[in-house]
Amino acid sequence: MSAVAAAGGAGRPRGGPGGGGRVSSSDARAQRAANAEAPKVPHLLRRISELFTPYKGQLIVTGVLVLIGAALTVVPPLLTEQAFDLGLFPASGTPDIPVLFELVGLMVLIWVLGAALGVWQTYLTAKVGNRVMGDLRIRLFSHLQRMELAFFTRTKTGIIQSRLQNDVGGVANVLTNTVSSVLGNTVTVIAALVAMLLLSWQLTLVAAVLMPLLVSVQRRVGQVRARIASETQESLSDMTAITQETLSVSGILLAKSFNRQGAEVARYSDENDNQIALQVRQQMSGQWFFAIVQIVLSIVPAVVYLAAGYLIAGGVDITAGTIVAFSTVQARLMWPLLGLMRVGLDLQTSGALFARIFEYLDLNPAIVDAPDAVALPASRSAGRVEFAHVGFVYPDGDPEHPTLDDVSFVVEPGQFAAFVGPSGAGKTTVSYLVPRLYEATSGAVLVDGHDVRALRHESLVDRLGIVSQETYLFHATIAENLRYAKPDATQAELEDAARRANIHERVMSFPLGYDTVVGERGYRLSGGEKQRIAIARVLLKDPAVLILDEATSALDSISERVVQDALDTAARGRTTIAIAHRLSTVVGADVIFVVDDGRIVESGTHSELVARGGAYVALLAQQLTAD
Repeated sequence: MSAVAAAGGAGRPRGGPGGGGRVSSSDARAQRAANAEAPKVPHLLRRISELFTPYKGQLIVTGVLVLIGAALTVVPPLLTEQAFDLGLFPASGTPDIPVLFELVGLMVLIWVLGAALGVWQTYLTAKVGNRVMGDLRIRLFSHLQRMELAFFTRTKTGIIQSRLQNDVGGVANVLTNTVSSVLGNTVTVIAALVAMLLLSWQLTLVAAVLMPLLVSVQRRVGQVRARIASETQESLSDMTAITQETLSVSGILLAKSFNRQGAEVARYSDENDNQIALQVRQQMSGQWFFAIVQIVLSIVPAVVYLAAGYLIAGGVDITAGTIVAFSTVQARLMWPLLGLMRVGLDLQTSGALFARIFEYLDLNPAIVDAPDAVALPASRSAGRVEFAHVGFVYPDGDPEHPTLDDVSFVVEPGQFAAFVGPSGAGKTTVSYLVPRLYEATSGAVLVDGHDVRALRHESLVDRLGIVSQETYLFHATIAENLRYAKPDATQAELEDAARRANIHERVMSFPLGYDTVVGERGYRLSGGEKQRIAIARVLLKDPAVLILDEATSALDSISERVVQDALDTAARGRTTIAIAHRLSTVVGADVIFVVDDGRIVESGTHSELVARGGAYVALLAQQLTAD
């Protein structure tokens, strides 16, 4: 079915889907600014937390480890107080060595235990975080697979790739470290504050007086970073799109053909400069804030010493051990506080990325199975296709000038039906509506008497085979490309399909035979060879209905004859709908429908239409003149 997504070019219906032109740098920046100012997805934090639901058990274990580890970090300072007051400077005036051994031994044990718990906790958080990220990537990819064809014709492939790679990758740090960091730092801060209160509530008030101001400033910094992050991801999307367009085989061939390599480098360089500027802004945003925070937290101990001096002079009972222990706890408080503030900034920054991811996940496919959809009954003798007063307008088309207007016809099982007409008449649109790549705006498309909207899409597509003008082959072997239609096909089945497609002998002439790698989009093969492999792929699927979308129009006359023979073999014994550019290829069709301006203006066999002397004869005359 990949070939269908690539179909287009000549015969693109009026108002049909377009890939969109290149956007200027100023327009792109304006779009990025608009996206940056867009409201965030509602309940974003709730939706992020739901991503961790399948891993509740591991998160609970992680949480317990974090709680224990964080609680252990504040015990050594309390032991330090005891070591000073009871071991080094006891009331007797002589150091108590046994007490010191006991207290130091406990400190060492706690540090070793904390380190071991930290390693275990890091493993669990890394495992859970990366699994969540993987789940998110698969969920997004799966959702995109369900989107209708129109979505991909109006969205650059590079932008879609950027959502999957750059945006999901951009939230990796939050997914892997946030839970443990928030839990660990929060517990450490709370435990440290409790320890500080136990040591001296007066000194605790002095140490904590500036915290509310720092939290307020942090929130403002986070908003700025989130806006820059959104702009940065938009720029990355543009860079990915440029890379995908210009470094593909088709893009390189086009650039070399028009000597535009320098222009492409300049276009990429401009966006790269913009990306560098945004990255620098993102790195620098908040640096002054953290510098101030570090200065404040660093001078607090000195302020504590000064405050302790005033308190002791005022008659408050504070020992040297208390001051040392308090300073130790306060020093341990600095990094968890910084960690919490950084996590807060990361969450605000990553919120913009999560919003972009959820934006795609919230897209509703335009074509979905109805709740009561049924499977198309399997019958090898079936294959009746009917259009009943079908009208169609593309999503970006003009309703006053529909692409198809009140089109009705019937193709009986086993018939070869050809659709001919001038470019833009609506022929290719007919081939899109049968497999329900687009939804009819009015009327009904029926297969074997069933409205396609009432069928399970999977069962419908299983009965159809499509060969388009622009053949799509994966950068893989010939055998792998063929097995895309039937993964469990045997080698004998591959060769049988290839023989019927007139390509087996050619494949066997390659040194590696069916293990020959065809290259990007099959560029190592000729146009005729690619088309015959595509035909063999469809034959392997063995569909009841075969759709040929101008499958020979881009070939030379020799290749056309070889491919046409293969198509005739493929069409034998099955319903065939052929969108034809060259009328010579459909002279023997059971019925020919002449399409013009979105309507069927004539139908009949070749001889009947020639005898009628109407639009079909005019098309013949135009082709004879062109030839």
